[in-house]
Amino acid sequence: MPNDHQYVADKGSADSTDVPRLSLTISEHAVTDGAIEILKVIRPLWISDRVRFKLFTDGITNKLVGCFYQPPPPKPNGSAAVDDVVLIRVYGNKTDLLIDRRKEAENIQLLHRHGHASALYATFTNGLAYQYVPGVTLTTNTCRHEHIWPLVARRMAQMHKVRENTTIGFNTSAPALPAKIDQFLKLVPSRFSDASTDERVWKIFPRIDALRAEFDELYGRLLGVDSPVVFCHNDLLLGNVIYDAARERVTFIDYEYAAPNHQAFDIGNHFTEFAGIEKIDYGRYPGRAFQLRWLGEYLREYTGDLASEDDVQRLYVQVNQFALASHFFWAVWALIQAEHSTIDFDFVQFGTTRFREYRGKKDEFLALCYSDD
Repeated sequence: MPNDHQYVADKGSADSTDVPRLSLTISEHAVTDGAIEILKVIRPLWISDRVRFKLFTDGITNKLVGCFYQPPPPKPNGSAAVDDVVLIRVYGNKTDLLIDRRKEAENIQLLHRHGHASALYATFTNGLAYQYVPGVTLTTNTCRHEHIWPLVARRMAQMHKVRENTTIGFNTSAPALPAKIDQFLKLVPSRFSDASTDERVWKIFPRIDALRAEFDELYGRLLGVDSPVVFCHNDLLLGNVIYDAARERVTFIDYEYAAPNHQAFDIGNHFTEFAGIEKIDYGRYPGRAFQLRWLGEYLREYTGDLASEDDVQRLYVQVNQFALASHFFWAVWALIQAEHSTIDFDFVQFGTTRFREYRGKKDEFLALCYSDD
């Protein structure tokens, strides 16, 4: 366990809205011990033996622990203390190669000010602490429920309407997708350190130069559908959507990949996640009828008006074509994780599944078209 002298709190710059930055590193194998040290700084009044810890196992990138505080009963004529929960996320091994952690913290703060993200309590060397959002994550079933999917569509539209913030340099002029793919491809090893992994990968995937050429060709086609650049979550898997039944609302979490990007990528990426992660089934990918309803709800919120049939059809084409880019993106991401991640998950199988779906749907989705008349 770290001791109290191994870190200091730094309030950071004026732009950080006074979120402490702690020079503390938490071991992936001692997450609870590290959480105790974080709580000493951000919750100094908590009584240690009244804190309950829960290690969440849904993610395949990071370690997440919930810190649940149950205060003692109030004294006679005293006011009751309020239950409190803090979430502490420890980044996965080498994920700093993939993610700009300072930008992630800035994005969380920006979106929190707009009501789209949890409050950020602190950052530390390999993670962050943030506000707990009550509710349950979506599943491959609940993402289709009639009282839930419209909430997701409207929430995404609201996030996409967040505009430039000069304080932190947020600008929607350049989409993140091409630069991120380029970054990922540079990180894929030409030979994997594990021989069996190396054999499995190159049985399915072309070599890096061919992957790069394939994406360049795909992206050239996608630019032709003219999807606008907005502020995107870029990783809206079902586990990153929290549904609060009591308040009938949804909240998005985990803004690691949030950045300006093509509107259709964010929506198409969300639709690909209907297939699930542990047992991927692309038979769950939403069909045309469901998508048109979802996209109509989205556009009503995004534009503030009823969407025309032409607008919905145009977005439908854009979304499904950018879903191809989503498959490509996460397939390459999985190759990097296969080399570096210490989490017990078959990243090669995950990447293979995404890449095969990309190849299988490529011709069908790129053949979709709409009329501008």
